[in-house]
Amino acid sequence: MTDFATRRRMMVDTQVRPSDVTEFPIIESMLTVPREKFVPVEKVEAAYSGDHVELWSGRHLLDARLFAKMLEVLDLTNDDLVLDIGAGLGYSSAVIARIAEAVIAVEDDEAQVAEAQSLLSENHSDNVVFHTGSLADGAAEHGPYDVIIIQGGVEVVPAAIADQLKEGGRIACIFIENALGTVRVGHKLEGEIAWRHAFNGTAPVLKGFEKATEFAL
Repeated sequence: MTDFATRRRMMVDTQVRPSDVTEFPIIESMLTVPREKFVPVEKVEAAYSGDHVELWSGRHLLDARLFAKMLEVLDLTNDDLVLDIGAGLGYSSAVIARIAEAVIAVEDDEAQVAEAQSLLSENHSDNVVFHTGSLADGAAEHGPYDVIIIQGGVEVVPAAIADQLKEGGRIACIFIENALGTVRVGHKLEGEIAWRHAFNGTAPVLKGFEKATEFAL
């Protein structure tokens, strides 16, 4: 029988800690939440591989290093209301929920949301609410949010998402430009988001977060 608890500790010790992730709540949460439960059954053996895991077409569970570093730069507190966009089967939301006050998770497939809600219930993640709808639309009715995190690559951040970030709030995105990826963290000040480079990282671009195609005559 696979010892997933040991794999979880190895993931933290070999992928997360060496990447300068030092905040105890992040370490504790990633040691506790069973990552293998939040991937399709046929992908269980890949859950701790150190790579992104495809959940279904167009959706990936981000590798542990990248995800943990994004949480670190967001500097989460237990007072934060977090919008988790592209939450997949709920792993990211389960981890964040152990750190923040509450999480609104967004996915666009009703069947996948139903499965995610069941998995979160089994994990006793009672402070996560799943919202079904377009990722690019976010979940305005539950906002505004102290923190927004997007679980995939973006070329642009839709205005609807930016509008849902509270004044003084933080957002982390993996910006993809010409196949290169950069994680940036933004702070909303006087209605505008000021971005700064955090670290390099890449992920497939999510639907709805692509640049509009320009046609030249």
